[in-house]
Amino acid sequence: MLDLGVPRPYIPSGMSAEAAIAVRGRPREFCVDEALSAALRVFWRKGFEGASLTDLTEAMGVTRPSLYAAFGNKEALFRKALDLYEREKLAYVGAALEAPTARAVAERLLRGSLQIQCNPSEPKGCLGVISTVACGGEAESIKAHVVARRASSDAALLKRFEQAKQDGDLPDHIDPLGLVRYLGAVMQGMAVQAGSGASDDELERLVDTTLALWPGR
Repeated sequence: MLDLGVPRPYIPSGMSAEAAIAVRGRPREFCVDEALSAALRVFWRKGFEGASLTDLTEAMGVTRPSLYAAFGNKEALFRKALDLYEREKLAYVGAALEAPTARAVAERLLRGSLQIQCNPSEPKGCLGVISTVACGGEAESIKAHVVARRASSDAALLKRFEQAKQDGDLPDHIDPLGLVRYLGAVMQGMAVQAGSGASDDELERLVDTTLALWPGR
């Protein structure tokens, strides 16, 4: 057929042309923000790979064509859910970097993480952790994306600890990068333990012990 230069409509991966035609021009009958919040909780509980499209559409209260029209494919939906997770659930991370001492930075990070894990209205565990332990091919790009975001956060924390060392707030023998890795391991471990049924008291004890072991000047 002769191509007359007419632009072709975008059809998301996994969506038929008939479904795309049916969606075009149809008014949206759901709240995008509420649907995204529901999707976030599904991904948070099951991870990217474990969350099926059926799980997502049922929780969001939408049809598959509506999901594709509003958010794109499953990977695009996850990225938007991850944006929401960082914006709403991890806001304490940015605030922690403004603390006056390295120990106060660590305490704000640990207690912020603890608060999330102890919230009875939220899923246990960490969206970033559960979505990086998946090993299927479908999850590889998502895993790389989550790891890249974490690297950016770690870089900001490393810069803060390096400044603390220059200011004499950390002992000379302390490696700032090692300290970043240590805190990350503690917070990821906290999320894993929370997902495995650890009590709020047990998690709080972990935070208190970590702070008790913090290197003094």
